[in-house]
Amino acid sequence: MTQIGSAHPEHWYNLAADFPEPMPPALNPVTREPLAPADLEPLFPRALIAQETSTERFIEIPPAVREVYAKWRPSPLIRADRLERAVGTRARIFYKYEGVSPAGSHKPNTAVAQAWYNAQEGTTRLTTETGAGQWGASLALACALFGMTCEVWQVRSSYETKPYRRYQMEVYGSTCHSSPSELTGAGRRILAEDPETTGSLGMAISEAVEAAMAHDDVHYALGSVLNHVMLHQSVIGREAIAQLGAAGVEAPDAVFGCAGGGSNLAGLTFPFIGRNLTEGTATRVVACEPAACPSLTRGEYRYDYGDVAGLTPMMKMYTLGADFVPPAIHAGGLRYHGMSPMVSHALHLGLMEAVAVEQDDAFAAGLLFARTEGIVPAPESTHAVAGALARARDARDGEVIVIGLSGNGVLDLPAYEAYL
Repeated sequence: MTQIGSAHPEHWYNLAADFPEPMPPALNPVTREPLAPADLEPLFPRALIAQETSTERFIEIPPAVREVYAKWRPSPLIRADRLERAVGTRARIFYKYEGVSPAGSHKPNTAVAQAWYNAQEGTTRLTTETGAGQWGASLALACALFGMTCEVWQVRSSYETKPYRRYQMEVYGSTCHSSPSELTGAGRRILAEDPETTGSLGMAISEAVEAAMAHDDVHYALGSVLNHVMLHQSVIGREAIAQLGAAGVEAPDAVFGCAGGGSNLAGLTFPFIGRNLTEGTATRVVACEPAACPSLTRGEYRYDYGDVAGLTPMMKMYTLGADFVPPAIHAGGLRYHGMSPMVSHALHLGLMEAVAVEQDDAFAAGLLFARTEGIVPAPESTHAVAGALARARDARDGEVIVIGLSGNGVLDLPAYEAYL
């Protein structure tokens, strides 16, 4: 494998500036009227609310955030030459590897930004949800760096099968609860209806939002779905474009990212979509989601709640329904009933496409990747690897394929053991 270098960008990129049609507005869950900035103030700092509604193309990354980014950014773009030989492809395959961050995934790109903006407004504690635990660990890390703590509700299936992420959160000084829990009204109602539920991100979001709204000095942080999260993650794709340019690639033929709530996918692909729209490039963008939770390929594009209890704004997105409880698949970070409104809008406008990947196919691709490139991909990332390999096997000579490797699977080895 061959690594290509570059510097990390000084600005985030906002695809909302270049959409051919404006995004449908989020709605107040009570009035069903377009959401006003004041509606979000109990949950988020004003700077993030401004970013949530911004259509400015480039937004400066605060120097304090860039200083933390520099601990691992730019993340490497690597030529997967050994994987190419194993597959027998005529394509050139690159992967953008986010597993080098201290938390082992792409999530600190937004966790650091959200923690910093909250700290600037005097917030000392955040609440959040997490699936596999990558987001919870990342926010706990970011809070520790800025003198804060966070309280995390982790989806029960992952809480019970992936304890190491919880340990990581505790090392950083935060706390983690299994969701649904007895600590919130939403959790108690869910458990009363189904004491054996495996949980879902929609349930965990309800608990974290309720806990934040109960205290004036506590804010909520979300690791995916919302516009400002997509914005912060754009450092991935902006770096990748610069790194590919250094390798002599003007524009790749196809980019593959895993899709759950949308943060890794958007972070990698939105800068490429922006170039397609403004510069006339023709990079194909493919979202690879789990067949067990296929919001993009089988969901409806409509307004829905982001959580089970209906506490969040209503967003127009591809959704399986807020009450959908996905199977307890190993890729816990992809077990969400809906999809980011920005990603949904991009798919609806035909700016990207989506495929559903079976869990066994994803793990088979992950094993091949590990045995050729040496990196054990996170179970979520294996979906992007599988999607890319399906394309690579039939690729034309010289075709360039980019894979978003959103994190490493070192703390997810029990999932690999179960597959093996």
